Amino acid sequence: MEISDLAKQAKAASLHLAALKTDVKNNALIFVAKALIKNTRDIIAANKKDLTEAENSGLAAPLLKRLKFDEGKIKAVVEGIESLIKLEDPVGKTLSARELDKDLHLYQVSCPIGVVGVIFESRPDALVQISTLCLKSDNAVLLKGGSEAENTNKILAEIISQASVSAGLPTGWIQLLQTRQDVKEMLALDDCIDLVVPRGSNEFVRYIMNNTNIPVLGHADGICHVYVDADADIDMAVRIAVDSKCQYVAVCNAAETLLVHEKIAQDFLPKVGKEFEQNEVEIRGCDKTRSIIDAKPASEEDWRTEYLDTILSVKVVEDIDAAIDHINTYGSGHTDAIVTQNETAAAKFLDLVDSADVFWNCSTRFSDGFRYGLGAEVGISTNKIHARGPVGLEGLVIYKWKLLGNGQTAADFSGPNARKFTHKDIDKDCPI
Repeated sequence: MEISDLAKQAKAASLHLAALKTDVKNNALIFVAKALIKNTRDIIAANKKDLTEAENSGLAAPLLKRLKFDEGKIKAVVEGIESLIKLEDPVGKTLSARELDKDLHLYQVSCPIGVVGVIFESRPDALVQISTLCLKSDNAVLLKGGSEAENTNKILAEIISQASVSAGLPTGWIQLLQTRQDVKEMLALDDCIDLVVPRGSNEFVRYIMNNTNIPVLGHADGICHVYVDADADIDMAVRIAVDSKCQYVAVCNAAETLLVHEKIAQDFLPKVGKEFEQNEVEIRGCDKTRSIIDAKPASEEDWRTEYLDTILSVKVVEDIDAAIDHINTYGSGHTDAIVTQNETAAAKFLDLVDSADVFWNCSTRFSDGFRYGLGAEVGISTNKIHARGPVGLEGLVIYKWKLLGNGQTAADFSGPNARKFTHKDIDKDCPI
């Protein structure tokens, strides 16, 4: 089937989705969760085929880890769906209400975006997270995963489609694209698709933005930083730095650069260096870092690199201002953390670092839709538009204005005897 036909199906389905009741959507999510568990064996078999082909093609180890979709991953996505079911329906919420005149009331009400196209990496769990978030938020979705996960993505999309349609959702609300050419064709369909979410490198996101008229919610590089301040608790700083880097290296919220205040570097770096050595992390450091611990020389390019691997760049900085300047110069606006016992320093860092997620005394790995309680995420936006940071349910809705009257006309409010608007806020949900 042509991509334009798939998009038209999704567009038609989105018009029906917009009127679905909460219980219908939650019941569909229950059907999906049960179907994933029921088909665990077939899903794992499809994933093993992808893993074998990826290994034979020489796919890098971190990407192989992301590609693996075993029983534990299936259990995790089902838990995510169960969490999503418990969340409030984001559609139909009254965001504001105002009286313009007697019996003329204006309501700002949340509504779905419509059709969302998402291009994502080799993590099959992303397909489940994205599609179920779109289901809960009444959006139709076109999905394009990495070719290395072709078999896994195909069976997951089929299971989700069949289970949700059997629970009352319209046919065609979820569509799976197969090739890069499909993506190219999708980008031309601004008459059917309302938003594109590309998850990948800055170069990839820029390509998408430059080749479509569809609004783009960019998820670019995750060049995340941990800054250890002069007033940091050293043991805490070690734990946070190691977790930020090592808990899962192949994800966008893993730390790629460690910044250390010069006053604490002599005490902190040997301790954290030992932990990184035990975790087989290669350190690339500035001259000051290398004068304290063993490390390879860091180049200018290292400060701009998202490794997604057991590599970390380390820089000793003069003060918090130098740390903030470094992050705002080399970072990607994703997630950055400060470790300090000084609340004034923490406040300054959180205010001045220009990133979607800024943390105090905790790991960068918390930057995640599921951990935020958003019901997983379709991606992490580093843009400054309607959604920023992990994009969960609230980032998949927009709003419309509903004006409810009783025969009023604009002429009533014009001319020498014009009625005056009251423009008075009211505490009332939209009744329809």
